[in-house]
This record gives sequence, structure tokens and C-alpha cells, in this order.
Amino acid sequence: MQNLDLRQAIINRIQSNSKNEIHETIDGSCDADERALPGLGVLFEIIWKDSSEAQQSEMVNTLYEHLHADPSKASPSY
Repeated sequence: MQNLDLRQAIINRIQSNSKNEIHETIDGSCDADERALPGLGVLFEIIWKDSSEAQQSEMVNTLYEHLHADPSKASPSY
């Protein structure tokens, strides 16, 4: 049996999914059980690495504005 790291296991699990299925996976993982966080992290890593510096800056600005706009928004509500 081949040993796979977590990143590769997550990628393998969704690699053959349609765009709609990927959307549903992400949407269903947001505000879900914390077990989904590593998968979202891997997907974000893929997006981050494939983004231009301008896109990365926009993502950082979005996160920064969200985290600093209202202290009650800094942590997701469950």
C-alpha cells in the first residue's frame, strides 16, 4: 500500500469531481465540523499558489478587513 500525505489524499478525493461538486464540497465545509479545516486549507493552498501577487494581495486584504471590521466577526459562529 502506498503512503499518501494528507495533501495528496485530499487532492485525490476531489480530483475527479465536477466544478459543481467542488463548489458543494467547499460550501458544505464552511462553518462545518473542524475536521473539514485541513481540506479547506489544502484547497486554499492550491488557490494561493496559482494566484498572481495582485490576487494574493486582494485575498489578504479581504481577510484583514474581515478580521478588523468587527471583533465579533473574527471567529466563525457555530
